[in-house]
Amino acid sequence: MDIFANLLLGLSVAISPINLLYLFFGVMLGMVVGIIPGFGPAAGIAILLPITYGMDPTGAVIMLSAIYYGSMYGGTITSILLNTPGDSATVASTFDGYPLAQQGRAGPALVMQAVASFVGGTFGVILITLLAPLFAQVTRSFGPPEFFLLVMMGLLTLIVMIGGNWRYGVISALIGFALGTVGVDLETGQTRFTFKSAEMIGGIDFIPIAIGLFGLGELYYAFYQGLHLWGSGGIVQYQKEKRFWPELRDFVDTKFSVLRGSVLGFCIGVIPGAGATIASLMSYSLEKSVSRTPEKFGKGAMEGLVGPEAANNAASSGAMVPLLSLGIPGSASTAVLLAAFLMWGLTPGPLLMTQKPEFAWGLIASMYLGNMALLGLNIFAIPLFVQVIKVPYRILAPAVVLICTIGTYSVNGSIVETGLMFLAGLVGFFMKLYGYSPAALVLALVLGPLAEQSLRQTLTISRGSFWIFLERPTSQWILGVTAVILVAGLLLRRTRREEE
Repeated sequence: MDIFANLLLGLSVAISPINLLYLFFGVMLGMVVGIIPGFGPAAGIAILLPITYGMDPTGAVIMLSAIYYGSMYGGTITSILLNTPGDSATVASTFDGYPLAQQGRAGPALVMQAVASFVGGTFGVILITLLAPLFAQVTRSFGPPEFFLLVMMGLLTLIVMIGGNWRYGVISALIGFALGTVGVDLETGQTRFTFKSAEMIGGIDFIPIAIGLFGLGELYYAFYQGLHLWGSGGIVQYQKEKRFWPELRDFVDTKFSVLRGSVLGFCIGVIPGAGATIASLMSYSLEKSVSRTPEKFGKGAMEGLVGPEAANNAASSGAMVPLLSLGIPGSASTAVLLAAFLMWGLTPGPLLMTQKPEFAWGLIASMYLGNMALLGLNIFAIPLFVQVIKVPYRILAPAVVLICTIGTYSVNGSIVETGLMFLAGLVGFFMKLYGYSPAALVLALVLGPLAEQSLRQTLTISRGSFWIFLERPTSQWILGVTAVILVAGLLLRRTRREEE
């Protein structure tokens, strides 16, 4: 009963006119962010984060979260129409989505992906409603040792499960930790690594770093790939469109694919660091393995489209569980969301749902409304969003640079931070080019000060002994879960390499 009472409280917050406006604005922006090739939710959230300054924290986080899960819908439009995934999580959607469009079934494919995304996203939010309070109750007794181990668990699993060489992920995280030490040591009062600059005494803000790494870094990488040479040629030619709406058999043939993708995606999404990309690829592999006609996959099988679509949207919902209940972001996007929470003085974790129930439940309730809004947008506004695909990158890129610059400068009015943003953009480009992890860097930058503080508190309690991590039962459980997740991460990496 408490869950339903809390959900009603959340709905009363989410349906306020101003929050509904922020929600609709967020899902629209999320769709656009997902449609733009090379961009993703992390870049969209980082770039648009400064515009939420001065907003109510609840409305701001509702909008940023809507950008996050809305981009999962939008990224599939380019996957189906152009064979160009808007984000890595929609790569699996190109395998059968683009062949369906070539066969003259772009309309049914777009509608079916919208329905599958809605089912997966809503299924994930229902499980958030049921599981997040349970997670929060279990973690209420956590002390500094447990919080330190949770931070390490989130970071280690992200490093292991993220694409590329895990050693590069470790190096990226160490860079983030190093940046997090800049400023004043709160225990000794001494300045650290400020190079006698007054601007650096307060430390390095995550906003210019996140905007640079994800916003400008992705843009520079797009230039490197030659997307700035992409004109406004529009959509490639297909067979004549047969019909826009799916047939009844499309729904009948894919009902179990949607269910399997939703369950698998949520389970993968809850694991910190796993992410929607792994969930969608695993879903595609699962659908192909259980299909009676696996030879159709890659040639336009509807099951090969809707399964991964349900999985990546359920995974994006699942990633909110560790964020809200444990304060552990499971991906680059949720790392930026965590930073936004901290910016407004909101600390995700065991006490969030009891101390700020209107915020936590307002966010959860808004996700139900957001998925309904996205279903309607995907089905009825597809022609409008297709026009975004036709905007040349040479026009889009200067607008992105301008938004990044104005957004960064407007936060603190600092030229130094603006310069840091451009420098972080170059670093982000080379990290992406050579396989390093911008996500691990930002995550370590955000969590580094929290990890340092909890570690110092732990060593004060234990009088300098690290055995405290093995003496407390809860810490032993966290260490065990971390070990299981790391092993699972290694297996998932092997599966992903085989899929690639």
